Amino acid sequence: MLTNSLVELDRQHLVHPVSSFRGHEARGVRVLRSASGATVTDAEGRELIDGFAGLWCVNAGYGHESVVEAAADQMRKLPYATGYFDLGAEAPIRLAAELAERSPGDLNHIYFSLGGSDAVDSTIRFIRYYWHAKGQPQRDQFISVEQGYHGSTTMGAGLTALPGFHEGFGVPYQWQHKISSHYIYRNALKTEQEIIDASVAELKAKVAAIGEDKVAAFYVEPIQGSGGVLVPPKGWIKAMRDACAEMDILFVADEVITGFGRTGPLFASEEEGIVPDLMTTAKGLTSGYVPMGAVFMRDHVYETIAEGAGAKAVGHGFTYSAHPVSAAVALEVLRLYEGGLLENGRKAGARLMAGLETLRDHPLVGDVRGRGMLAAVELVTDKEKKTPLPAAVQPATRLFDRAWEQGLIVRSFAQGIFGYAPPLCCTEAEIDAIVERTRTVLDLTLEDPEIRAVLA
Repeated sequence: MLTNSLVELDRQHLVHPVSSFRGHEARGVRVLRSASGATVTDAEGRELIDGFAGLWCVNAGYGHESVVEAAADQMRKLPYATGYFDLGAEAPIRLAAELAERSPGDLNHIYFSLGGSDAVDSTIRFIRYYWHAKGQPQRDQFISVEQGYHGSTTMGAGLTALPGFHEGFGVPYQWQHKISSHYIYRNALKTEQEIIDASVAELKAKVAAIGEDKVAAFYVEPIQGSGGVLVPPKGWIKAMRDACAEMDILFVADEVITGFGRTGPLFASEEEGIVPDLMTTAKGLTSGYVPMGAVFMRDHVYETIAEGAGAKAVGHGFTYSAHPVSAAVALEVLRLYEGGLLENGRKAGARLMAGLETLRDHPLVGDVRGRGMLAAVELVTDKEKKTPLPAAVQPATRLFDRAWEQGLIVRSFAQGIFGYAPPLCCTEAEIDAIVERTRTVLDLTLEDPEIRAVLA
């Protein structure tokens, strides 16, 4: 009865993010009640492995009492402190120092936001300020990559290159430009070096077309998450970063998803051997326990803004920037990562990738890709032609539902792609169960009459 009541209250009052309002009303909400480790329990007592860590974010796993205690202790001592008026609190100060110490290169200056979208939004404002301070206010054009996702604020959605975040809103995005994704599986080029060379050439051509003196920055995810977990060729990120340096364009690494152990190291940029001019993080920063995001700035970016502002305030801030409770949680989560979770995540990630690779023999599996605890399985009806699942079968909803029925939560993309981002605390048995349950879902999908009708 309680669940039924909640479903009805949800229908009547709660607006869900990135959802079909009418579709959600028809389907109703699935209420989650509790969670521990890598497992969540719904309101009916059903246990499921969370193969997506909430929304790519519960990297440390659920139920860490030390994180709960860190939040409670901070709430008791100082539940809120503004960063305005030159005020502050110990937790965010220490967190900024800890992050700067661990970040690539000289990303020594940390601005705290409320999450990933407004972290990206903040970079846009800081970058505009930067170029104004350098006497180049005409640099107001931004470039990102097709299939990329950079948030759902109005400015971040402009950088986002997924049509669903633009359609129907009528917002003009003349300042935002895109180049093609590397998307290896569906790239017409034959070798990874050809893809790298083509991307660099396209970026340079795009800059030339816009005007090199007008381009402010280039944004990219080390691995494109919401576009379908698209892993670039080895060396692609560095080549793009080098091209930006050559053209004097700021390079922004969006590590909202890839940060904090998701791909193996603390930050994916380390693995790529690059130092971005700015870097955004969120999600794994607090393991999703409380909202928080962060913008990392290199010394030259910070110093340029500081010199440009002089004695004037840099007019950008949020009420909850550098929230002490969020910072206390992030400090404890960072301790957990370095206390064994990063290492466990690396081992679990290797096991996950090896397990998913065994699915390549399935008639519906066209591609398996990923790095660490971030992976995807792309489904097709014709392996040779790489034909996607037909849109008419509503792959996102149908595949998600089938996985749920098998006790597994994964991201299901509209193109017929399973996305995986399990908590770093997963045991070997849980990783194996994710793979086994995925195979069961594939077998059930293979028997779907609408799928069989279009199979090669």
